[in-house]
Amino acid sequence: MSNKVSTHSQSSPEVRIERCDFGHVSVFFGEKNGKYPDGNQVLIRGSDTLAAFDTPVVSNHIGPLFDATELVVMGHVHEDHMAGLHRLPDARVYVHEADLQAARSWEGMLATFGISDGARALETLHKFQREFHYAPRPDAQGYSDGASWDVGQSSIHAIHMPGHTAGHTVLLVEPEGVLFIGDIDLTGFGPYYGDACSSLHDFRISLARLATIPARIWVTSHHRGVYTDRERFLHDLAIFTAKIDERERRLLAWLDEKPQSLPQLVERRLLYPPGFNAAWVEDAEARTISQHLGELMAQGQVCVDGDAIYHRC
Repeated sequence: MSNKVSTHSQSSPEVRIERCDFGHVSVFFGEKNGKYPDGNQVLIRGSDTLAAFDTPVVSNHIGPLFDATELVVMGHVHEDHMAGLHRLPDARVYVHEADLQAARSWEGMLATFGISDGARALETLHKFQREFHYAPRPDAQGYSDGASWDVGQSSIHAIHMPGHTAGHTVLLVEPEGVLFIGDIDLTGFGPYYGDACSSLHDFRISLARLATIPARIWVTSHHRGVYTDRERFLHDLAIFTAKIDERERRLLAWLDEKPQSLPQLVERRLLYPPGFNAAWVEDAEARTISQHLGELMAQGQVCVDGDAIYHRC
């Protein structure tokens, strides 16, 4: 990890925000090192343009430096990454084309999450407006894999790494060699692929590719923060990746106990603690478990009968 400098917030003097600087790149750390619902804010002070990667909750406390942002490049679209966009009505906002509709409208966001129940959708909207200052950006523009932005003395390069969302992208700043890896966040929770647009298959590929990108500094959206030691980064990446196979082994162990339906497996909770019942949890569990079951069926380890009961083959 890197050393941090603690400074008072320009907008709220009583708030202290830790930051790291790497050439023209600054990382402002959210509460608890950017643990959800906060995140870590990356700013690039180009000679031509002030750019930001995502806009987590902490962006609301940085002050004039953040509020002068002219360009926002979103690594992906979730509520916690949009929490400062309301402060930047005139900034140009770029989103990978696969996540673009989620940024442009609430309907697009709901489709991304896979929330179809009207009451839960309204509950979620109110929560996002209250806690994340949620506001859609119909002006957001799409980008594709390999897109780049020259901000003067530094350049930004987009490397599409889907799985967490369909458009999840890591962003490389050169010549600093800073790689913003977003929600490949290396937390103990492990990879999240529970949205309607998520893909376990794509996440596996993205995790394998990540280590091949020539970077010197790695920045996560949440919790871990900044890595400057490649060996430590690779160690934590391996542990994060291993969570996928750990989940698979747990699921197989459940089916070794007895055949079970998808609702029964969802009730046991593969991702979250048993009994945890936030609005999105059952849908996320069902999509996650279904993807694992699909892989295991393709491998001939799991079979399903006519009553949709899964069992070991």
